[in-house]
Amino acid sequence: MSTYQIHGLKEKLTLGKFVVTVELEPPKGADPMPVLQKASFLKGYVDGVNIADSPMATLRMSPIALSHIIQQDMGIEAIFHLTCRDRNVIGLQSELLGAAALGVRNILTLTGDHPSKGDHPNARGVFDVDSIGLAKIAKQLNDGFDLTGHPLNSPTQFFIGAAANPGADDLNIELEKLKRKVEAGVHFVQTQPVFDISQVERYLELTKDLPLHIIFGILPLKSGKMARYLDQKVPGIKIAKEMIAIVEQGGRAAGVEVTKQLIEKIKGMVQGIHIYPIGDLTMVSDLLDIPQKMPKVI
Repeated sequence: MSTYQIHGLKEKLTLGKFVVTVELEPPKGADPMPVLQKASFLKGYVDGVNIADSPMATLRMSPIALSHIIQQDMGIEAIFHLTCRDRNVIGLQSELLGAAALGVRNILTLTGDHPSKGDHPNARGVFDVDSIGLAKIAKQLNDGFDLTGHPLNSPTQFFIGAAANPGADDLNIELEKLKRKVEAGVHFVQTQPVFDISQVERYLELTKDLPLHIIFGILPLKSGKMARYLDQKVPGIKIAKEMIAIVEQGGRAAGVEVTKQLIEKIKGMVQGIHIYPIGDLTMVSDLLDIPQKMPKVI
């Protein structure tokens, strides 16, 4: 049995180990090598890589297939995203059973972007269920039954994840959503990016009674322009004016430095961080002090 299966993400979080995960985007094509090359730089520095499911409704390689390849070839545990956009409940269950057979057990359950936002705008969205319904399906498979209650020849062992939003306008509504996700079977969440310790503290206080592992999102800022755009245009992201000013003055280097400071501040408080490189893995190498220079485009 491979090391990542013995001491995987679930076990590390259960034991209280601080974990680091990084998001990677699958290729648009049949060759996984470009992503494997990027993943090779992360080995030994991260505890898992997230593989998106045709993000923004744009065609990409299957996240399950790519996750399996990364685990087998690179020895890095993967968290595959699965959306409700492209498959009905039969297809979702089939995909999950296939993932289980391939040894890919970490799932991030997502509703998914509508096809009209992507590169196949005339495709039909399915959305038989939402992310909570998908979590319920994964839990039912873990219990050894399909969605209709028929027994499986072997249960799955998924570590079920979901998305969360510490920057939600109404944190009471956010808490209710989280409670529903936990009831549906979710074991861990990876959050939208946070940019200050007070936001982390508020969210930890809000969720302290939930039986849930929380991995906080980290997005290093490259420029003042990027910071202003995220703060003004992206729902669920709030950046203090002081931080925007620092990055406007110091650029990328300042963005990396304030992000490293934030990580150090919250490291003893949280269970882990999830880094969003946004097309630039060199930011990951700078944040984690990886000596090799990583390729920029992912």
